[in-house]
Order: sequence, then C-alpha cells, then structure tokens
Amino acid sequence: MTDLPEGIDTTLPSDPALATAVLEIEAHAATAGWDQQARLYALVDTARLVASEPALAASMGLDDSAQDGSFTPIEQDDLPPGEQLERVLEQVVWPDTVTGCAAVVERLVLPPEVDEEIPDDPAAAAAFAGEHPLRQEVRIVAGATRAGATYSALRLRAHDDEQSVVDGTHLVPGLLQLLLSTFDDTTLDEETS
Repeated sequence: MTDLPEGIDTTLPSDPALATAVLEIEAHAATAGWDQQARLYALVDTARLVASEPALAASMGLDDSAQDGSFTPIEQDDLPPGEQLERVLEQVVWPDTVTGCAAVVERLVLPPEVDEEIPDDPAAAAAFAGEHPLRQEVRIVAGATRAGATYSALRLRAHDDEQSVVDGTHLVPGLLQLLLSTFDDTTLDEETS
C-alpha cells in the first residue's frame, strides 16, 4: 500500500448523500469554467421536494423513484455584487425545509512555506497572493448539513480535470464552519426577541 501525502483527508463521509451532492455541484461548476462568482445552494431532501412540490420536481426531472436520503441542490440568487461569500454566510439562516447547504468559491492559495511572509492586512495579503509566483487558483465546493455533516471538493486550475479533484470531510474547516453556522437559529431567535 502506498503512503498518501501528508495533509490528504482520508476520512469517509458521514453523510454519503452530502458527498454526492457536493461532487455533483463541483462537476456542474466545472462546466461553467473559471473566473465565476461565488454561488450558494440550498440542499433539500429529494423525496420531500417530490412530495411537496410535484410540478417543480417534474420540471427538474425528479419523480417518486427519487432515492430516499438524497439531496437536490437549489441554486440561490446571485450574491450581492462585490460582497464576499464569507460575509454573506454570516447573515444567512435557512428555513427548516433546507436540510443542508453548499457554496462554490474560487480562491488563490499559497504553499505553507510562504505563510510567514503573508501580510496581516487583508488587502495587502490579497495583493501579495495575487502577485506571488507560487500561487494556485482553486475552486472550492463545500457543503454542510443541519445534522453537522460536512464535505468538500477542491479543483486546482492547473490540474483542471475530473480525476484531479480532491475531496474529503475536513479540507476547508473555516468555510465549513461558516456553512454550519447558517443552521444556528439562536442568532435569529435573539433578533426576533
């Protein structure tokens, strides 16, 4: 057996339906190419969608044979222009009918050996990353469920093929935590009190 490189997430998904949905969204995002704006998806239980919205389900090609436990991704409206996905997620609270959510975002990443050189100021850090010769462009698809399961898929622009997609449960912990927080209705309860 070959040893995997350090840092590769080999944890099996706790929710295979979430993993399937994330990988489907990643494949869909890949068809649109690069330099796309961030996108947000609600993940709804497919069987529940078929039962409650038969016309919508039929228009999506779903029927009564939809597998129990599968998710249907529903893309949300475009994010406000110039708004960072992370800031938008801080304001999102999903209704009970949404079982999970997923986000697609493109970012520049740098190798760990340059971490010490990155400026503290966010604008300066972005400029630094944009000009660094070792930068890589990555598309991240991250998903989370109300029950706490997480899954992610990453595709580097330099290795833009289906076989090079890396996926796992803990690849982007910060983004996954933000997605999980959209199911925390304590904020909504505090605002309505």
